[in-house]
Amino acid sequence: MSNDLERIDELKMLIERYRHAYYTEDQSLVSDMEYDQLEQELKRLEQLHPETVLDSPTLTVGGSAGSVFDPVQHGEPMMSLDNVFDETEFLAWADRVGGGPFLCEPKIDGLAVSLTYERGVLTRAATRGDGETGEDITQNAMTMATIPHRLKGGSHPELVEVRGEVFFGIEDFAKLNTGIIDQGGKPFANPRNSASGSLRQKDPAVTRSRPLKMLVHGFGVWRPETTSQSQVYALLKSWGLPTTEKFSVVATAAEALAFILNLNQARAKIEHEIDGVVIKVDQLSRQRELGFTSRAPRWAIAYKYPPEQVNTKLLDIKVSIGRTGRATPFAVLAPVLVAGSEVEFATLHNQDQVAAKGVLIGDTVVLRKAGDVIPEILGPVVGLRDGSERAFLMPEFCPECSAKLEPASVGDVDLRCTNSRSCPAQLRERIAYIGSRAALDIEALGYVSASALTNPLEPAVAPVKSEADLFSLTLEDLLPIRSLVLDPDTGLPKHDAEGNPKVVDYFRKKDGQPAEIALKLLANLEKAKTRPVWRLLVALSIRHVGPVAARALADKFGSTRAIFEATEEELSAVDGVGPGLAASIISWYQESWHREILERWQEAGVVLEIPGHQPPDQSQPTGVFAGMSIVVTGSMESMTRDQIEELIIENGGKPASSVSKKTSLLVAGPGAGSKLEKATALSVEVLSEQQFFEKLAASQN
Repeated sequence: MSNDLERIDELKMLIERYRHAYYTEDQSLVSDMEYDQLEQELKRLEQLHPETVLDSPTLTVGGSAGSVFDPVQHGEPMMSLDNVFDETEFLAWADRVGGGPFLCEPKIDGLAVSLTYERGVLTRAATRGDGETGEDITQNAMTMATIPHRLKGGSHPELVEVRGEVFFGIEDFAKLNTGIIDQGGKPFANPRNSASGSLRQKDPAVTRSRPLKMLVHGFGVWRPETTSQSQVYALLKSWGLPTTEKFSVVATAAEALAFILNLNQARAKIEHEIDGVVIKVDQLSRQRELGFTSRAPRWAIAYKYPPEQVNTKLLDIKVSIGRTGRATPFAVLAPVLVAGSEVEFATLHNQDQVAAKGVLIGDTVVLRKAGDVIPEILGPVVGLRDGSERAFLMPEFCPECSAKLEPASVGDVDLRCTNSRSCPAQLRERIAYIGSRAALDIEALGYVSASALTNPLEPAVAPVKSEADLFSLTLEDLLPIRSLVLDPDTGLPKHDAEGNPKVVDYFRKKDGQPAEIALKLLANLEKAKTRPVWRLLVALSIRHVGPVAARALADKFGSTRAIFEATEEELSAVDGVGPGLAASIISWYQESWHREILERWQEAGVVLEIPGHQPPDQSQPTGVFAGMSIVVTGSMESMTRDQIEELIIENGGKPASSVSKKTSLLVAGPGAGSKLEKATALSVEVLSEQQFFEKLAASQN
C-alpha cells in the first residue's frame, strides 16, 4: 500500500516535470514511449487507489501557459486524447463506444493551436497550454502561409473557433537544422519542438522565416450543422482551411486496424512526423452522447506506434577520437529514414560492445530510434549473411594523427591516442569542450567554431594551436579563416547538395566584414575570464578531474597555482580526490605545454584564483544523495556525465570514478561495461538514467 502511494507521488512529479519541459520549454526529456508508459502506470495505480486521483495529471491536459505571451482563456477546453498501444486495447475501446463507422487519420506530432474567426476574419490564435488557458500567438500565426486571414465563401458564423496542429515538414526541418548548424547554433531536437519554438518567438519575423504548416481537424466554440466528422472536414476545406487528405472513414474496428497497419508501413512517405493514428467515432450525434472525461473525449482515441525499428546495411565501422584521446567505434550505415529523420551513423561505444552485439561489417542490422533518442544498433540479421561480411578490427593507430593507440592503464578497455598535444581531433574536442556548459559555457564556441579555430583550410597556420591561444584571439585572427564543416559525432566532413565537402568562411561576411558570430565569440571569451576556478580546472581536460574533484580542490586551495604546487599527499587528502586523481593532476602539470596554457591565460586576464578565498564549511551535506558515493558510467542521453555529477553534488552526494564496496549507487547508461559488472557482483544498487531522475524528482516533492 505505502509503496503504491510513494510510486504515485513519484509518477505525478515526473509527469509534471516532463510536461513542463515539453509544452513550456520545447524540450523532450524522455521519448514519447517512455512518457506514455509513465502515464499508463499512473492510471493503473490510481484505479487501485482512487483517493489519489484528485490532483492527478491524468485529469489535466498539456502543460501550463507560458509567460512570454498574453494568456488566452479558451471558450471550450482544448482536450488531449487517451492512448492505446495494441490491438487488444483498441478493440476494447471500439467495443465501449459501440463500434463504427470510424474516421481514421494520422496523428501529427505537432503543436496544438486554436484559431478564432469573427465574421470570417482571423482575430486570435492561441496555443493549448493547460487546456483551459493558452498563449496568444496571433501575430506569429498570421505570418504562416497555410493559415488564411479570411475564410472563403460567405455566411460564416458570427464567431467560430477551429483547432489543429502546427508542424514542420520533415524535409523543412532537416533544412532548418542544417542552416542552424552551419551558423554554429544548436539544432532543434525534433520537429515538434522546433515547431513550438518557431511559433512561440517574440519576433514574428523569425516565425515568418520558418516554413511552418498547419492542418485543421475540428471545432471548439460553435457546432456545425453536419452529421459526421468527415463532413466537418469537407466544410473546413470549403472555407479555405488546410485539412489532411490522408483520412479514411471505415465501417468496422477491423478495418480501422488495417488502416493503422498500412499507415505504419507508409509513415516514411508522409511529409510530417506521426506517432500513431487518431480514430474518431464519425457520427457527431454519437460523439455528443459519449461525451468527455475531465481531459479527453470518450469518442476518440490515439493508437500509438511503438519505437520505430528498421533494417539497414552496416557499411563500415570507423573510429572517432575524443578530447582525452579515447577512440570510439561508430557505425557507418546505408542512410535510412527512421522515426522521421535520416540516420547514417550510430555509436558502438567500444570494441567490446561491437563484439557483444555480434555485428560484422557488411551485415544487415536492426536499427532502433524512438523519436529523438540516439540511434541504436540492436544486432545483426544473421539469416541475411552471404559470407562477404568481415569482423571489425580496432586500429593500432589514430585515424587523424597516426599516433599509437594504447590503453591508458593496464586492464583499461578503451584505447587512447597517445599524441595528446597535437592530435587535431583531441585539440578540436578540447576546445569545443571548453566552450560547453560543462566547462566555461562560452556561447559561440561550439564544435564548428572549434574546428575552424584549430584546423582551418586557411590560413596555413591555425590561430589556435593549443588551449594557450584561446583567450588571446583577436578579430584579425578570426577573419581569414576558411574551414570544412565537420560532423560533431564522427569528425567527418559534411557535404553540400552536390556531394562536395562543405567549406565556409565562418567568421566573416561576403563583403569581408566580421560576422556576428565572430563578435559574439570575442565578447563571450572576455566574459569567461572570470568564471569560477573550479570550472577552469574542468576546462583543462585533466583526466579524471570532473566537477566533483574540481570543486573540492578549488574550495581547499583557492587557486590553480596552489593546486599545482601541492604535493601528491596534500592533493590526495582532499575529499573526493584520492591518490590516482592526485597523480593525474601532477602528471598533467609536469608537461611544459600544459604549464604554458596557465601562463598564457593569466597573461590574457583569466582569473585563476578565488578572491578572498576562505576554507569551505565542514557541515554535513543534505539532500536525497547525502553521504552517498555514486558512480556514473555509460552513455547518458539527456545530460553529460559531468552535468549529472553536478546534480549529485548539489543533492549531497559524492560522485566517484570507480566501483567499490563503498559505492552506494551506480547510474548506468548504454555501454556501461565492466563497472556495471562489478556493481552487480558487489550487489550495488543500479539505476538507469531515467530512474536516477525519478529518484531526484521524488525527493523534491
